[in-house]
Amino acid sequence: MAYDFSNLRVLVVDDNRFMRQTVEAILNAIGVTAVSFAEDAREAYGMVGDVHPDVIISDWDMEPEDGISLVKWLRSRKDSPDKYIPVIMLTGYSERNRVFEARDSGVTEFLAKPVSTKAIYSRLVSIVDFPRPFIRTQDYFGPDRRRRDDERYQGPERREDKEMVYI
Repeated sequence: MAYDFSNLRVLVVDDNRFMRQTVEAILNAIGVTAVSFAEDAREAYGMVGDVHPDVIISDWDMEPEDGISLVKWLRSRKDSPDKYIPVIMLTGYSERNRVFEARDSGVTEFLAKPVSTKAIYSRLVSIVDFPRPFIRTQDYFGPDRRRRDDERYQGPERREDKEMVYI
């Protein structure tokens, strides 16, 4: 099924001009025309409330504020303009511990560089077709970190008393 992403607003946060241009070209190729840019997380903070993006695609490694800081700010600050905005972390760091750190910070989807049109398209489709509920616990707020229910799991259900918010 082909998706019409022509009304999708995307904020691309990356300190590398070539990567911003590459992601923009990919987004344009799949029909996204409303693309805004920030060079780091600090600049993105000010833009989220103004641009009202539907999705953020952010690099991890930026100065002075990185992509993980952006996600934590979005998810945890009382003055966040949108705690529920999907964030795709696009990074050259694909080690397992980095993926877990991104997940545990509230990242919605993870993409390793080099990036492809197919990869960005599939992450956008995943956000649309399989939205994950947001979970609030004592030390986490963000998309449910579990990707699937394991019918073989026999342990206690730890989320029975947790707030689940579907967006």
